[in-house]
Amino acid sequence: MKKLIYLLWVLVITLSCNKKADTIIVEDKVENDSKKEEIVETPKKEITDPKETEVWEPEPKVISFNDNNIPSDATVLFDGSNLEAWMSAKDSTAAAWTLNTDKTMTVKPGTGDIQTKKNYGSIQLHLEWSAPDVIQGEGQGRGNSGVFFQNKYEVQILDSYQNRTYANGQATAVYKQHIPLVNATKAPDQWQTYDIIFHAPEFNTEGKKTKSGTFTVIHNGVLVQDHVEILGSTEYIGPPKNEAHNKGPIKLQDHSNLVQYRNIWVREL
Repeated sequence: MKKLIYLLWVLVITLSCNKKADTIIVEDKVENDSKKEEIVETPKKEITDPKETEVWEPEPKVISFNDNNIPSDATVLFDGSNLEAWMSAKDSTAAAWTLNTDKTMTVKPGTGDIQTKKNYGSIQLHLEWSAPDVIQGEGQGRGNSGVFFQNKYEVQILDSYQNRTYANGQATAVYKQHIPLVNATKAPDQWQTYDIIFHAPEFNTEGKKTKSGTFTVIHNGVLVQDHVEILGSTEYIGPPKNEAHNKGPIKLQDHSNLVQYRNIWVREL
């Protein structure tokens, strides 16, 4: 009899514990469901008034243009009157290229590259150039020059009108790095226009590159380089280098060809 009473007592306790556990599970479920309800996002209010998406400040700065269509916030590097913004790249003496009566300048072979006296970071550059009046040579020997940014990154200048050469070395190529999308070169008796957006690479305090630079190039109104990554310095031989540097000059190359330039201006970005 005692044994039977003991078994009944154990059974009652067990059923009681199970009921309590079920209660706890139910309570936990209710609590979790409550938390789920709390994180439900409230539907966003529908925008019906166009004024709610209007932004009035800051207002873009107003610029104007002169008779040569140069923007008022640009720095004129060459307008045909003098070479005061330029100097010899090899010894910092006065630029020795030929200043012409028609407000152009011509590379003077053997005098060397010329570069701006001022250093620049990221910029928008406009320049116009033409191949030599007398067509001579072929490939890289015909109307060859170049515009360098920060003394390291070249956009090629070359008479690429009916003149075959390696594709990453023709006009508007980021030299030995990026082939232009199309060849938009006009005949040598016409002027070529370059509009170049250059975003300079960035380096940390330890000299490591943290962000690559980019080029966007428009040639005679045609997009030929579309925000391409600059892999490093544009080397004639070997792979690009990525040595840390700060701002640098804009340089025009003396490649022994009588390339002519006019109407050069720059906007700092």
